[in-house]
Amino acid sequence: MDTVKSKLRLNATTIKTIAIILMVFDHIHQMWAFSGAPIWLNWLGRPVFPIFLFAMAESFYYTRNRKGFLIRLLFASWIMTVCSTALQIVLPNDDVVLMNNAFMTFFVTGLYMLFYDMFASGAKEKEAGKIVKSVLLCLVPILTSIPALWLSVLHENGVFAPEITRALINVCLLLPNLLFLEGGFTLVILGVLFYALRKWRWAQISALAAISALSFITSGAGLEQQNQWLMILAVIPMLLYNGEKGRGMKYFFYVFYPAHIYLLYIFSTLLI
Repeated sequence: MDTVKSKLRLNATTIKTIAIILMVFDHIHQMWAFSGAPIWLNWLGRPVFPIFLFAMAESFYYTRNRKGFLIRLLFASWIMTVCSTALQIVLPNDDVVLMNNAFMTFFVTGLYMLFYDMFASGAKEKEAGKIVKSVLLCLVPILTSIPALWLSVLHENGVFAPEITRALINVCLLLPNLLFLEGGFTLVILGVLFYALRKWRWAQISALAAISALSFITSGAGLEQQNQWLMILAVIPMLLYNGEKGRGMKYFFYVFYPAHIYLLYIFSTLLI
């Protein structure tokens, strides 16, 4: 029995591999939804973000170089923003919009994990300066959202031509802000909760369940709107996680994630 239980336990590499497989199905639906790709492909992708955020909370805690960790995510998000914009200009597809950039969501999540540590350290050591600094830093991704909001107002008032507005918005996409996060700021909150509660698995699962329930309650009436709550299925790999790193896949995701999206986009565009 113990042997069976040990075989059912999953390390971090296995959990990420499961998420990657589910992610591919989800993106197949994204690229061919206009031609009738089945909705269950999209359902399979709902647990993906929570799984990666759970794995990220573990990685961020154990990494020896948090600065390097965050810099990699930031540069990856910039590269993906530029490549997505260029690909859609060179190979336009009226049925598919490439708004995928999980790297930026992970980067902002990492920032808030860092701010959380600073706040917790300040509270523990009773250093008011650290607490104030952490709170002020939390405002940075909010303040960097202002240029995009300003642009939207100018666009509505016809100040800029649509082409200029799109170009300026693409520049805003390079700024770590809360407006252009894939999955929205709710996922950032979930990631920080995973990190803050990493010593208590059931507390992490409770946080995921609460956000999943909130998503269901606030969603629309159609299948497209009501499927985000299926992120709750991420509890399965979370419960099976054995706390071990596994073989690791440090750079694999940085390459595979954008590569498979762009390949699927190209196939979807050329095979219309």
